[in-house]
Amino acid sequence: MAERSTGATTGAAGRVPAADRPDMVRNVVLVGHSGAGKTTLIEALLAETGVIQRIGRVEDGTTVCDFDEVEVRQQRSVNLCAAPTMHNNIKINFLDTPGYADFVGDLRAGLRAADAALFVISAVEGVDGLTRMLWEECALVDMPRAVVVTKIDHQRANFDEVLTSCQDAFGDGVAPLYLPVNGTGLLGLLSQRFFDHAGGTCVERDPDPGQREIIEQYRGDLIEGIIQESEDESLMDRYLSGEEIDSKVLIDDLEKAVARGSFHPVLAAAPGVGMREILEIVTQGFPSPLEHPLPAVTTIDGRPVATLSADPDGPLVAEIVKTTSDPYVGRISLVRVFSGTLTPDMTVHVSGHGLAERGHEDHDLDERVGVLSSPLGKTQRPVAKCVAGDICAVAKLSRAETGDTLSEKDQPLLMTAWTMPEPLLPVAIQAKSKADEDKLSQALARLVAEDPTLRLENNAETHQLVLWCMGEAHADVLLDRLAKRHGVEVEKVDLRVPLRETFGGRAQAMGRNVKQTGGHGQYAICHIEVEPLPSGSGLEFVDKIVGGVVPRQFIPSVEKGVRAQMERGVLAGYPVVDIRVTLYDGKAHSVDSSDMAFQIAGQLALKEAAARVQALLLEPVDEVSVLVSDEFVGAVMSDLSSRRGRVLGTEPVGSASSGGGANGRTLVRAEVPELEITRYAIDLRSMSHGTGSFTRSFLRYEPLPAHLAEKVAAASQ
Repeated sequence: MAERSTGATTGAAGRVPAADRPDMVRNVVLVGHSGAGKTTLIEALLAETGVIQRIGRVEDGTTVCDFDEVEVRQQRSVNLCAAPTMHNNIKINFLDTPGYADFVGDLRAGLRAADAALFVISAVEGVDGLTRMLWEECALVDMPRAVVVTKIDHQRANFDEVLTSCQDAFGDGVAPLYLPVNGTGLLGLLSQRFFDHAGGTCVERDPDPGQREIIEQYRGDLIEGIIQESEDESLMDRYLSGEEIDSKVLIDDLEKAVARGSFHPVLAAAPGVGMREILEIVTQGFPSPLEHPLPAVTTIDGRPVATLSADPDGPLVAEIVKTTSDPYVGRISLVRVFSGTLTPDMTVHVSGHGLAERGHEDHDLDERVGVLSSPLGKTQRPVAKCVAGDICAVAKLSRAETGDTLSEKDQPLLMTAWTMPEPLLPVAIQAKSKADEDKLSQALARLVAEDPTLRLENNAETHQLVLWCMGEAHADVLLDRLAKRHGVEVEKVDLRVPLRETFGGRAQAMGRNVKQTGGHGQYAICHIEVEPLPSGSGLEFVDKIVGGVVPRQFIPSVEKGVRAQMERGVLAGYPVVDIRVTLYDGKAHSVDSSDMAFQIAGQLALKEAAARVQALLLEPVDEVSVLVSDEFVGAVMSDLSSRRGRVLGTEPVGSASSGGGANGRTLVRAEVPELEITRYAIDLRSMSHGTGSFTRSFLRYEPLPAHLAEKVAAASQ
């Protein structure tokens, strides 16, 4: 890996050809906190290689990731997007990811599509809790990483402080290759040369005495770090004995360590500064698709298949990592090909993806591929093929969704899905007008196809349409897309939590349904006793009729009426649970008694029993596990208590996945009423500065406190 290169770039035309071989491809995802400068860095790299003529604009006047109208209006990245370029005859697919915790689904999709990551950190803002969380996301999938410190030309930039923070947070293997000078120059630690960009072009020269001292201050640690990762065990002894190690040997070992993911070089960048150095790391240090293991692949019925590789002549296995909808073109699928070769107009099998509980239907069907293109913003440049290891955009896959596998129609396969985060913020919505209601179902289906982190729920109990989102920003983006992209106006409504009702004690009551209106009347009288049962018991119906006072054929009718009234509730309109109903007496008429008459009598009896004894409202209680940094544990526990929660305990959680950094975290376990945590995803993010996460699962129902029950009952009236 030479520290400077004049390798071939794309050229002024800005067109990036399709790759012919996997070893000539690099797939690189940019990861970092929002505002760190990921999108600007991609634009600067594209400008450096000639794909665009100036930062921020492609040929059609749009920006690099300009396909989403939300991003244009809000001036922030909320989508995974791809931008290809060429350097040293190697095709590089840069993948830009959102820097918000709400869009971690797109981040994980980017990690799935990439073989290495550029971790982008601002020289002004530095490392925070969310940055550490994103680093751990990369570490969990063993993603090779290099760190790029951006904004080194800012007046408040502090490269040394950020470097120290990175080494503290990310652990061993983090070391600089270049040091910034005044925001316009770079000191190469291996080459011991100074690259001056102050005049607008790069001028290479020997460092002055002061700069040489700075190089010596950092160079020894860098060389030792590289040698520690070397497979040549004699190298350290030679270095410690005073031997000058050849720079080519160091560079070769550096490249291997970066590709393995055991060494994370730190580079510095500003517009026009550091771009060549980043491109060299990408093309020579990062692994090609041939060096990065493929996700597990099975047959449709789950049987394992022989290990595949990035072979253009192998069986086709590709995955849709992002789906977008264009009002004029339709669905556009961003596809990573892992094996085989994808060509236009071929018929592929679409299979996936096991998220039916989120409203995403499973797929097992054939579809015809449309045009293949190289994506860049809204510009789609057609390509003739997409070989194993490459990424392309595919048009007209009308049924396929994010996460689906594309394979040969005669040899259908399925890739193991990447882990999707659980959406934990419920947002209840309703259409603003009848016209909106008519279009809502189709618009929501398109949103679900695009976003596997979204869960769509039609709650049968509360009769509400609920979008389960990752957070408030995620919800806002979804509602914005409904309005602007699909022309459907909706409004948020108060979320109803499904409560339950039960009896607080024993009660006896009579249900009397006697009506004589001429002709065939109604006659049914039943006496019941109701008593509460332990939680989870449901309904226990007991028949104690003797002497035939209620004919045998009408006893099931009474039970049916009781069950119907239990569904409608006896206090506030919520289902009644956990009671024993004993039918012990009654009366019938030889002509006017009927099945329906005794059903109504059973309903009336249950309502009368509820009026004679205290009826209770029950609320769902969830088991909640909250993972936060140690510094936020006190605030989280206090907050859970204020939500009527019961903290069960805490336990420390190791941070080995972070690469050895000192990121102490604690798992807090508690039981919390569901009414109190409908917006907990937002509140926890605020309390933990965006770093906390939690899971929840239904535990049981418990009586709602009297003062809250009175409010609910009054509102239902």
